[in-house]
Amino acid sequence: MLLCRRSTIFAPFIAKPSPNLFSFFTKTTHFLSLFKNSPIRCNHNYFLGKPIKDSNFFGAHDLFVNKKAKFCNLAISGTSRRNEKAVGDNVMSLRKKRKARRESPEGVLRFKLRVCSKCRDVVEGLRLYDEARKNGVELNQQHYNVLLYLCSQNGGENVNDLGKQGFEIFQQMIIDKVPPNEATFTNAARLASAMEDPEMAFDLVKQMMSFGILPKLRSYGAPLFGFCKKGMADKAYEVDAHMIEYGVVAEEPELSALLKVSVDVNNADKVYELLHRLRTSVRQVTESTVAIIEDWFKSKHAAKTGKENWDMRKVKEGVARGGGGWHGQGWLGCGQWRVVRTQMDKEGVCGSCGERLACIDIDPRETENFAISLSKLALEREVKADFTRFQDWLQQHGPFDAVADGANLSLIKQQTFSFSQLNAVVHLLRGMSPSKKLPLVILHKSRVTGGSARNPCNKKMLERWKNSGALYVTPAGSNDDWYWLYAAVCCKCLVVTNDEMRDHLFQLRGTSFFPRWKEKHQVRLSVSQSGIALQMPPPYSIVIQESENGRWHVPTTTNDDDLETPRQWLCATRPIKT
Repeated sequence: MLLCRRSTIFAPFIAKPSPNLFSFFTKTTHFLSLFKNSPIRCNHNYFLGKPIKDSNFFGAHDLFVNKKAKFCNLAISGTSRRNEKAVGDNVMSLRKKRKARRESPEGVLRFKLRVCSKCRDVVEGLRLYDEARKNGVELNQQHYNVLLYLCSQNGGENVNDLGKQGFEIFQQMIIDKVPPNEATFTNAARLASAMEDPEMAFDLVKQMMSFGILPKLRSYGAPLFGFCKKGMADKAYEVDAHMIEYGVVAEEPELSALLKVSVDVNNADKVYELLHRLRTSVRQVTESTVAIIEDWFKSKHAAKTGKENWDMRKVKEGVARGGGGWHGQGWLGCGQWRVVRTQMDKEGVCGSCGERLACIDIDPRETENFAISLSKLALEREVKADFTRFQDWLQQHGPFDAVADGANLSLIKQQTFSFSQLNAVVHLLRGMSPSKKLPLVILHKSRVTGGSARNPCNKKMLERWKNSGALYVTPAGSNDDWYWLYAAVCCKCLVVTNDEMRDHLFQLRGTSFFPRWKEKHQVRLSVSQSGIALQMPPPYSIVIQESENGRWHVPTTTNDDDLETPRQWLCATRPIKT
């Protein structure tokens, strides 16, 4: 491995360097000294952890490196207007510039490293790196990040050697004054974790803030999973606390790892806390997480944990305050748990213990706030005048008992757009409506102006819906998903669609309200040889539930939330003293 210098550049920004990782760095050069005497005009505040106000800081580096290219631009700017055309003729076209960048040594290296990344060919990647250093190829942030990624993704017997080479590359990146980003630190943290040093991985994540970089969820994976793997529960909790402090929301893999280490060290309070965090953010869990929960309830420590006597008034108050399905008062009861895999019937009655699951209430204020946030997102993504016009129309013609996603319903199990299938759904919904009112049908303009919409019968049907104020046609270029989703939320009514709304869930992931709302309001369409049928929302909430008498029910995930597929539940109960 070729290095310009072997100097300890990490010491100033790593609080407690681990000797097993950094003993090969000789402490001779202070980190900031690399920049003090540089001909580049740099902002030292960046390296001291303050935000960069000079947006041209890293552009200055490009100016220093690419003198010839910049000189050409300077010459152009200094040319008189009379000669502008002549100079312009000599300037490469945009296409030629792109080709030149692609065929430059840096561009060729970037392409080859991308291939190595796809194939996880670390050997070839390191060979390309050595060759580039030997030939004086200028490496940028992308080059270095791919190399760090390759080193961090390869394990086996040579993991320590790869880790050492990866950190040497990291060192060279800083020596070359190439600014690191979140991916740089994340890959470096993964390197440390691969070398079984989660402490160093956590230090690297914490140092991101001093570089003005906000950690992402993936940044925390290396230290968190590393500590959990080693059984270092307290350190894992420290990583979790750091995530919470910086607003990073843990998902099932992170919560599952924390849960397992808590079970392993018999931390009953943490197990209880994490079950409720899973209930709030994940709701239904995968088989691997269910297995961890099952191990807890079957453990001797779980049998010894719990209150023999508790204040039933506080438990009931907790249930009422939380909307049902949990109380948050801690483990209730004592003794050995009975753990069974079971199913719920259509009314939500457990097939094992006979308890009926709760239908958790949705706070009206949350619904209102959800509608506001949904409107804001739609106005950002749609033509503002178009969506505002729809909001005014909805206020004039609503509310509705149901909203139909016309395009989705017309294409289920169909090769072409089927107005007859959509009409059948509309009739079913009207029959179910207490007021016998037609549901609101949302269709894109392209669906009502061409194709089968020209059929006289279909045309007459569309006209009838329109005259009844039950059809809204979204304009060209719009995404009708925003329209039917907003209408359903505002009207507090059912929405009929087989769209799982994953795109919207991703955009609205900052709130746990969306999956709860979807569970209570989405109606799905089932199409079979016997006809069509509507799958109504279940009369109970499919979410981890804690009952007033201390029983637990944990739902597992199913493919695409198919209600026809029996969902497996984990039922954990124990004798309750009366």
